[in-house]
Amino acid sequence: MANKPIPFEVYQEFKSILGEEFVLTDAESLEKHGHDETEHLLFLPQVVLRPRTTEEISRIMRICNKHLLPVTPRGAGTGLSGGALPHLGGVLISTDRMNVILEIDEQNLQVTTEPGVITEVLQNAVKEKGLFYPPDPSSRGSCFIGGNIAENSGGPKAVKYGVVRDYVLNLEVVLPTGEVMWTGCNVLKNSTGYNLTHLIIGSEGTLAIVTKIVLKLIPHPTFDLLMLVPFNSLEKAGEAVSAIFRAGFTPSAMELVELNALQIVSKFVDSSAVAVTEETEAHLIIEVDGNHLETLMAEMESISEVLTQFDCGEIYFAEDTQQKNELWKLRRRVAEAVKLSGYTIEEDTVVPRAELPALIRGAKELGKKHDFEVACYGHAGDGNLHIRIHKPGTVNSHGDAEMTSILRELFLVVKNLGGTISGEHGVGLIQKGYMDIIFNETQLRIMREIKKVFDPNNILNAGKIFD
Repeated sequence: MANKPIPFEVYQEFKSILGEEFVLTDAESLEKHGHDETEHLLFLPQVVLRPRTTEEISRIMRICNKHLLPVTPRGAGTGLSGGALPHLGGVLISTDRMNVILEIDEQNLQVTTEPGVITEVLQNAVKEKGLFYPPDPSSRGSCFIGGNIAENSGGPKAVKYGVVRDYVLNLEVVLPTGEVMWTGCNVLKNSTGYNLTHLIIGSEGTLAIVTKIVLKLIPHPTFDLLMLVPFNSLEKAGEAVSAIFRAGFTPSAMELVELNALQIVSKFVDSSAVAVTEETEAHLIIEVDGNHLETLMAEMESISEVLTQFDCGEIYFAEDTQQKNELWKLRRRVAEAVKLSGYTIEEDTVVPRAELPALIRGAKELGKKHDFEVACYGHAGDGNLHIRIHKPGTVNSHGDAEMTSILRELFLVVKNLGGTISGEHGVGLIQKGYMDIIFNETQLRIMREIKKVFDPNNILNAGKIFD
């Protein structure tokens, strides 16, 4: 099915549905949509379609299903697992024109949106109403809410507030056959039949194309406090994370950045907000939020007392919004900075939070064994550690036999610690070869059979998650 020629009459049908200006075949458009943020991979589609409505997508999918054309759905192209890469060529459907927030229901604390709305734009729109949509991936300023649905995104605030799945009430989707349906109901409790909504979330665009989204909101917290904590030992920083939760505290964010990642990002954004010394192996960024400032200040003081047991340095408290923003800017730009510095291979591992020190140690030992550098950062509060790899001469793990072997070693370490190979980036194209480490054949067979029910002709994002 890869790069199967698209008949001339099919192009004409696409143009009759969308108008000629939204059917793109020029080289610049194909290249732009042929990559995302995954390593340095490029796969060109044969045509890029930019629909505006659910009905347009439905008509497109009926045509593609009839002609057995591979279809790749795409949001903003910020993904890190190759989920939006058109590796089979064919048709790429971009949701960038489906970018309207349809309704903010203040009475029921819900928002209905199209998938092409930028996550931060949606967050700011509901914040103006005093409401809060917590999931906030590092790319929130550019990623689409539809892509967040596809990957079940998390972000720093997942430790307290949960991930995307915890906020989705209902989805309008177009099936590969062109049929349109809603997956659930706009209510807070629903025990009526199988939960199709949760099945679509995190399915990486392999089961259906999301066209409308109903999200649950909560009141926006009034205050937040932020501290930066240096550690002379990376493992001690990992141990401190578990200790904070055992002491009864649940921060709204708890992020870890190790020394070399911090050095790279500080130069990248030209920031001196954090004093970087060779003695400091890692920093924790810890945030608490709520509606009572005195309570939060007391909580921060108690957390500080816990941290002193783990050989931490002088704790820095952000005094105002500017200082908070500066610290968050450093954290959110880490991935971009380290990738540009040669750490092009990123793994999105997750383990029980008490196992973080062992995971960090295991990653570092593999680096020494196989002669590559490692930069670790991520959502320490929920055990989700991003491991960036810089191996001179190797920019992609996809298709590289040596790196594939190395990553299998890493993922076996993760599994033995009770973890899994992706916490929020998804499996997509580049992780599918490791699914057998985590799942047995029975589990994989059931997943494949679910795929067949939704997509009997295997045209929608085929070859993602598994072959």
